[in-house]
Amino acid sequence: MNKYILLDKRLLIILFLINLGGTIYGYMWYENQLSNTEPLFFIFVPDSPTASLFFTVFLLFFIFGKHVPYIEALAMITLFKYGIWAVMMNLLTLFLDGTLNWQGYMLMVSHGAMAIQGLLYAPFYQLKLRHIVVASIWTLHNDVIDYVFEQMPVYSSLTIYMNEIGYFTFWLSIISIGLTYFLTVRNKKHHTLPR
Repeated sequence: MNKYILLDKRLLIILFLINLGGTIYGYMWYENQLSNTEPLFFIFVPDSPTASLFFTVFLLFFIFGKHVPYIEALAMITLFKYGIWAVMMNLLTLFLDGTLNWQGYMLMVSHGAMAIQGLLYAPFYQLKLRHIVVASIWTLHNDVIDYVFEQMPVYSSLTIYMNEIGYFTFWLSIISIGLTYFLTVRNKKHHTLPR
């Protein structure tokens, strides 16, 4: 995609509103699980909405020509990770159950879009290694909370595969971190801000 299209303020505002709405919907989707969650773990339970929240904050600042590198690192790593994760979990549910409700297909489309948009804006993030390190600690710590303290998203038919899913999720985190490093710090270039 042409980088100037990605810098168009009209597109940025549309993306901001879509991500804001998706973030709010995502937190509402976790309402039942959060009602049965100890407050200590609240911040770690709604993984995908928090990822889209990071990207929403990035967009807000980017629209006004500002950068928030720690948020940008968190956004890129977690958008890709949880975008791919949700697509894979819904595909696995479809494989095991032989069917998937409309919400499952909606989640695959929306989360696939999450992963893609995080990558599309990689050239514009102003990341240094320290930003990725901090975001990586958050991401891997979240995996521990999810799969050691059992705060992962609830997919009823997948419950018996939590150990395998936890292992997959750990390596998905590593891939997401590596991809973020490769597409930002390693290929660092200066790009113009939106006009």
